[in-house]
Amino acid sequence: MLDHSELLVVGECVADIVRLPDEAARVHPGGSPANVAYGLARLGHRTALLTQLGPDGNGRLIREHLASGGVDVRTDGSTAPTPSAVVTLDGAGQASYAFDVSWTLAPVAVEPAPVHVHTGSIGAVVEPGSTTVLDIVRAARATATVSYDPNVRPALMGDHAAAVRRVEECVGLSDLVKASDEDLEWLYPGEDPELVAARWLGRGPAAVLVTRGGAGALAVLPGGHITVQAPVVDVVDTVGAGDAFMSGTLHALAAHGLLGPGGRDRLHAVDRDTVTDVLRHAVASAAVTVSRAGANPPGADELREALADN
Repeated sequence: MLDHSELLVVGECVADIVRLPDEAARVHPGGSPANVAYGLARLGHRTALLTQLGPDGNGRLIREHLASGGVDVRTDGSTAPTPSAVVTLDGAGQASYAFDVSWTLAPVAVEPAPVHVHTGSIGAVVEPGSTTVLDIVRAARATATVSYDPNVRPALMGDHAAAVRRVEECVGLSDLVKASDEDLEWLYPGEDPELVAARWLGRGPAAVLVTRGGAGALAVLPGGHITVQAPVVDVVDTVGAGDAFMSGTLHALAAHGLLGPGGRDRLHAVDRDTVTDVLRHAVASAAVTVSRAGANPPGADELREALADN
């Protein structure tokens, strides 16, 4: 098992202002990297999150939320307002987002050296902070494995061609990449997600995982692909589902000894049964999350129960 004290997530926190039909708005702690860090902590991993939080009510809400799960919250000292997003849920619980975000992460010392780094979403593409994020990833690669989730937010991606180049740069720095079919459709309209994932493999990752909502998930490996079905659940909303999938993935990879020193080589040699088990953990984690409101990922006991039930 991986030394849990050395998992590092780098990226944004966002205050999600959730609007439901005919209900008052509610504020939830959010942001894809923050959700992943919280999910890892709930699964028993001592995880650090390097982020920005303003000295405002939303910042305090998010910091308290992360700390309650055991996340070691680290910031660059910025006093900018905490990023926010208005999240509108339709009758099926599907979320759409409107953002008020700045991302200016300044260079900071990363100590102790992490054995795994996860990044993605706004933090990996929005300048000037994304330059800091990628510098951290490049420096960590000598001793750490790296995972990446583009978690595309079209309103913040800027020029499409430039966004694709930045995403592909992040893919090339990563050992494991997870993307949704919706992410890939925005990045490469009309292209088959499996073919895109196979093309990304040529940039360096050992595996590319593609989530497909209620249709389950797909892992694309050099030797072919593996699919798993999603558990059948009553969906409350989809907020944080992809992030719970990501934290479930990293949790399972850690259990299989596929993160940290030597993890890159082990990931490239991973067998199909192990990848199938990782996917089962990931879709189970996401299923628990969509069965309740907000980005509320499972704890370790809940994940074990979900796996036993499916």
